[in-house]
Amino acid sequence: MPRRLYANGGSANPQVIYRTLERLLPGPLRRYLLFFEAETERAVAAFASSLPANARVLDAGAGECQYASHFRAQYYTAVDLGIGDAAWNYRALDAVADLTTLPFPDAAFDACVNVVTLEHVREPAAALAEMARTLKPRGRLLLIVPQEWEVHQAPHDYFRYTRYGVEYLLDRAGFTAVEIRPVGGWFRLTSRRLLNGLQFFPGPLIVVGAFFFAPLALVLPLFDLLDRDRNFTMGYICTARRRD
Repeated sequence: MPRRLYANGGSANPQVIYRTLERLLPGPLRRYLLFFEAETERAVAAFASSLPANARVLDAGAGECQYASHFRAQYYTAVDLGIGDAAWNYRALDAVADLTTLPFPDAAFDACVNVVTLEHVREPAAALAEMARTLKPRGRLLLIVPQEWEVHQAPHDYFRYTRYGVEYLLDRAGFTAVEIRPVGGWFRLTSRRLLNGLQFFPGPLIVVGAFFFAPLALVLPLFDLLDRDRNFTMGYICTARRRD
């Protein structure tokens, strides 16, 4: 999304709202409200720390390489097509390429991360197959995908994923799923949707929206343990291994 608070129609840009919250809120409150982003950051950090030093890591769909700092001990390679967001700086990429035709030889990497990118790929099965091809046997994959999310980076936004769809795609691509974990349940999802609602209040009226929505958005996550099935979720954090 372009980095401006209001679009031409006067509605607030949701991505800028999130970035503003990330910048202004104290750490614990930011992680509490922006739960999906916080869990994503934790998952990437844990994945990186579990890899041996000097492992070769592919960031497939790296964007602005925001997770590169987690892989300082490894050989990090970033690839992206570079068309998702006109306001992003893609100059840190090591390669500009479509994820369905990666410019790397077979078994070139020990691990791969694909973070909230697969929804922007027209052929997700082909992209996962390419990631598997470039991984060594038993190579590890961290895949993070949305289920309940607004349209973003339009028009390059094509899919949302259930846990069963992810498992199917991973299996077809040659991966064995290790874990597919939902990120929050109905209460956290509804809290997030209330924050989304702020985008519909033009100009200074956003303060009015915050007055009504923010208190409930703060309280709802406290009840998230009640949703044990997590069928209402923002997305999934998945780990998998390439089959031999």
